[in-house]
Amino acid sequence: MITTKSLIFALAALSTTFPAGAADLLEAYHAAQSQDAVFAAARAAHRAGQEKLPQGRSLLLPSVNLSANSTYNDNSLQYHNGAPESTSHFNSHGYGVNFTQPLFRQQNWVVYAEAGLQVAQADAQFMAAGQDLIVRVAQAYFDVLMAQDSVQLAEAQKTAIFEQLEQAKRNFEVGTATITDTLEAQARYDLVNSQEIAAQSNLEIKKRVLQQLTGMAPGDLRQLGQQFKLEEMQPVAMEKWMDEAQQQNPQVVVAQTAAELAEKEAARNRGGHYPTLDLVANYSGNFANGSSLGVGSDSRSTTVGVQLSVPLFQGGVIQSKVREAEADRDRAKEELENTRRNITLQVHQAYLGVVNGIAQVKALQQALKSSESLLEASKLGQEVGVRTNLDVLNAQQQIYSTRRDLYQAEYDYLTSQLRLKAAAGTLSENDLAKVNQALY
Repeated sequence: MITTKSLIFALAALSTTFPAGAADLLEAYHAAQSQDAVFAAARAAHRAGQEKLPQGRSLLLPSVNLSANSTYNDNSLQYHNGAPESTSHFNSHGYGVNFTQPLFRQQNWVVYAEAGLQVAQADAQFMAAGQDLIVRVAQAYFDVLMAQDSVQLAEAQKTAIFEQLEQAKRNFEVGTATITDTLEAQARYDLVNSQEIAAQSNLEIKKRVLQQLTGMAPGDLRQLGQQFKLEEMQPVAMEKWMDEAQQQNPQVVVAQTAAELAEKEAARNRGGHYPTLDLVANYSGNFANGSSLGVGSDSRSTTVGVQLSVPLFQGGVIQSKVREAEADRDRAKEELENTRRNITLQVHQAYLGVVNGIAQVKALQQALKSSESLLEASKLGQEVGVRTNLDVLNAQQQIYSTRRDLYQAEYDYLTSQLRLKAAAGTLSENDLAKVNQALY
């Protein structure tokens, strides 16, 4: 009979996996750089954003247009004085070259300035996508490790409870324990068995999340080893992180650039009232092998001059666009302020995540030692009759719960470090490599 668990593992075996050997965090990140669809879309958007500058520059450069025509003419002329009708059939051809060089177009200069801001905005957005990818890969990687730890802890707890169950059964058979001890151990065994199934299912889900990022099904992953150390942040003061975030965070840069673009757009629309001045040159040639008079002709023309255009009235559209742009400018300013506040909150949360993470890991390390001592004391107390089977089961449960909390706290501490640097706008692959050194 095929079970759900066996089907899941069979499907996983068919998937593409990482290269042989345990993969580490950097390998997962490098795979995600080429496989993650979100980052690939950001990369394409960045390339598109770079084209804004040559597009803006083109409005300041001359434009040259070539036109040509070829026409067949069939004319008839009827005179009112009774003269016979005159007809003519001939071909005419022509071509023209038009050259225009803007001399004064205020709006074009503003668009060119906007193009530079749009390129800077695209750079900041791509930087944000890169930092987001680092955090997402690290989170997905550690989620898999935590899910693996949960499975291993459930298996170990199941083994320990099974031993306790067997002991309770033996003690009941010889009359040194009641049936209650057996029932308590059986209930705990059944519970941890269901928890193990849930942990296995959660592990497969977390693996699929990592696979979505990397494009490959994760096999063995390197885990935290003896290299893992708790390190104080540098700089220590939260205000330093806040200052860096307000200046370097790419989301702030994007919002700041958007506000500047909105200001430029208002200026561009106000430029709709200004006159324009262009240098214009034309060269044209027209050739016909006939005419209504029966005689063909060739003509060529060259003109050079300046062209002035003064907008007088366009139905109020320019004033309306100016008001619209000014409203968008105010909106962009408020969105910038909101972004600054959100980043301040993110820095605060990540900072506390690192500080409290250090304290929590240390506390849980001590709690684990205390829980191990409690289990040993409970087992000894059960042997001499001062502790019950339930006391031992509770002590075992406390140990595994504490270990699970400790593992989670360690992973949260590492991801909080990355989130803090991302909030400050300084996160890079080197920071991920430093975290990767804690894996073996």
